[in-house]
Amino acid sequence: MKLFGWKSGRDESRPMLSRSSAGAVGGSAFGEWPRSYEAQVREAYLDNPIAQRAVKLVVEGLGSAPIVASDPALLALATVRSGGQTLIETVAAHLMLHGNAYVQVLRDVEGGAAELYALRPERVTVEPDASGWPAAYRYRVGERVARLHADPVRPEVIHLKSFNPVDDHYGLGCLGAASGAVAIHNAAARWNKALLDNAARPSGALMYDPKDGATLSTEQFERLRGELEASFSGAGNAGRPMLLEGGLRWQALSLSPADMDFVGTKAAAAREIALAFGVPPMLLGLPGDNSYANYREANRALWRLAILPLASAVLGGIAQGLAGWFEGAAISVDLDRVPALAEDRERLWGKVSAASFLSDVEKRALLEIQEVA
Repeated sequence: MKLFGWKSGRDESRPMLSRSSAGAVGGSAFGEWPRSYEAQVREAYLDNPIAQRAVKLVVEGLGSAPIVASDPALLALATVRSGGQTLIETVAAHLMLHGNAYVQVLRDVEGGAAELYALRPERVTVEPDASGWPAAYRYRVGERVARLHADPVRPEVIHLKSFNPVDDHYGLGCLGAASGAVAIHNAAARWNKALLDNAARPSGALMYDPKDGATLSTEQFERLRGELEASFSGAGNAGRPMLLEGGLRWQALSLSPADMDFVGTKAAAAREIALAFGVPPMLLGLPGDNSYANYREANRALWRLAILPLASAVLGGIAQGLAGWFEGAAISVDLDRVPALAEDRERLWGKVSAASFLSDVEKRALLEIQEVA
């Protein structure tokens, strides 16, 4: 018997997949932008307030959403804290940042699903079979490796991934697309901090202009260049004041922070970060952004365009992975109880109530209201 094409005959019923894992890290970067997932997380989520707030707006919104399930035990399993971890928020954050989320299904003595725990995605490696389909997942912590089987009916790991056009096994997160804007935003902040630490003086050049027309000797030139490189170059020494000797004068060359429009550059980079994570810039308090008429409209757009699609992917994937334990498993957000969508629901109720050509039964069906026995 074949279950979802996973038993006999799968090689003939499904295409061959690539066994490469080049897309394990969510995105790539250029120049000095971080390439590894851990470096991108540190630059974006740990060090950048815009990226961190954008991610938290989405995942905390999803974590606070009212959840309904087809079975009370299934709802309790998906919403209970495990090891201090909030499952839905953690899985949503992993899916946004890395593009992959792995939920380990811990079993009781009878083989039932007893607990769900989200694994760190950068520690998981897909182990494909001869045809390239996932046969197991390897979870590595230091020198220890745990092998978790990818059973099609009752899996040990539920793998959720976002779309990746260049990889068959790993999803693509938002960090790669946001890494350039994050690098610009962080560099502007560090440069401004360095200028403030060094009396906010812009850089320039030393001009040797003695009255007798003499020039610097090779030894003097090399000594001066060495002192400049050691004490005055780099972002950490930006604008550091110099002590000049006879015959030397300072000529300012670099642009001032106002000339470089650091405020505008940081604001533009912040809007790009918000765009990468799907958050309306108005909700992040960015100045000069008038894409939405008001805060309430922006909040509704956040739910419609970011939180609800992510909720569908996360909750639907968990429910599908637990279908072997819960027949007809389904988990979803109760839209009627989401405050941000109350106006949309109110307009829908008004339109349906005003439709005189519909019967009460049809109106209840349109509003997804169950008949009371």
